[in-house]
Amino acid sequence: MEFKSILERFVKDCPHTVMVRALLEHAFSPEKLNAIYEETTEQQYTRELLFSSVFELMHQVVFKVHPSIHAAYERKDRNEIGVSLTSVYNKLNGIEDSISEALVRYSAESVIPIIKNLSGEKKEWLKGYNVRLLDGNCIEGTEHRLEVLRNLPSAALPGKSLVVLDPALATVVNVFLCQDGHAQERSLLSRVLESVEKNDLWICDRNFCVLSFLQGISDKNGYCIIRQHQNLPFEEISPFTSCGKTDTGKISEQKIRITNDGGKSLILRRIRIELSEPTRDGDTVLYIVSNLPSSVVSAKKIAELYRKRWTIETAFQHLEKNLHSEINTLGYPRAALFGFCVALIAYNIMAVIFATLVKLHGEETVQNKVSSFHLTLDITGVYRGMMIAIPKDNWITFSKYTTQEMSDFLMELAEKIDLNKIRKKSRGKKKSVSKIKYDSKKPHVSTARLLAKAR
Repeated sequence: MEFKSILERFVKDCPHTVMVRALLEHAFSPEKLNAIYEETTEQQYTRELLFSSVFELMHQVVFKVHPSIHAAYERKDRNEIGVSLTSVYNKLNGIEDSISEALVRYSAESVIPIIKNLSGEKKEWLKGYNVRLLDGNCIEGTEHRLEVLRNLPSAALPGKSLVVLDPALATVVNVFLCQDGHAQERSLLSRVLESVEKNDLWICDRNFCVLSFLQGISDKNGYCIIRQHQNLPFEEISPFTSCGKTDTGKISEQKIRITNDGGKSLILRRIRIELSEPTRDGDTVLYIVSNLPSSVVSAKKIAELYRKRWTIETAFQHLEKNLHSEINTLGYPRAALFGFCVALIAYNIMAVIFATLVKLHGEETVQNKVSSFHLTLDITGVYRGMMIAIPKDNWITFSKYTTQEMSDFLMELAEKIDLNKIRKKSRGKKKSVSKIKYDSKKPHVSTARLLAKAR
């Protein structure tokens, strides 16, 4: 049976799975993957096992097609992969962080032109500024398989990362990795500063409220909205003035000056939000610092933008819930961080799927009605069978598609997606149920007898 006729069956039943596979081939064909690897690697080199083969195994685990690297390897054609399982793990454990980071950046560079061509961007948060959401993620503790961990009761942390999200494109545009699970997130900020560009607007939590970071963003003609850390040293220039109310509380602001060790100072706006309800940590007042000009952005708008910072936390929740983003069987830090980065790439691929739906149905409909969980569940269930029915050589054509050709193909398939199959399941408010007292004299009952009695 010809490729097109087989493909059409999958397009009819689960078009979004075909979209994911076509996007992976378009952005990450074996030739492109191996080229990125060769350009970036400084320590590893290729023998029999190509980097593209390792990436293929990992993305199948991330999409939950297989539960582990071992399971993915066992279902692989030995003649095709050409090496032992030990060699695969050795390759994984040696992948440099710079390679994992480069893959995430490349994935963003590959999908963003398609999203823009589809006009699938979400509404701009602040016109004229490139909004960047920054947050840290600590990889969950791994199983104690490594010899150095076997006799330790403590959780084994394989590393952490700082992730940068573009909320308008719903795309992870950068990541900064650290193999030390105990390192402070602030230790990576010097690397983050290297990526700051003019008119960037960085929105972060208080962990990143550091003198050097605030000053560095300003020096690069960038802007920030960062929750103030209690240890930030500053000098008050003016008293607080009221700026009105929002649905979260009263807003007021003042001007402050911060000065670094070299004597260089920076004037900032300090926004105070007196909350109507305390946060989950019990805070009743929040302070936000920003260098946005008051003539352009009001204090209320700054408070609103900071409130939307939760978007990146939601992205982490999607990674955890829908994808196998933190593989706790990978004990070596480099392997665990590589797995996390492949999950970020998968997140970017899914962003394109959502962009096509936004183009067709509008942002509000997609946000309120489309379930990322059910969308990913469909892909997981169909992907393996599709790859058996359609060998990977048949997908090569998508690697040669232009941005316009890829956009047209994706829109054609997106029109076939039945939203009813991937709709969010709304539920009513949970009813409070009184706890039933356990009767030790009746440790169990017969369900069949109770049903018969109830008739």
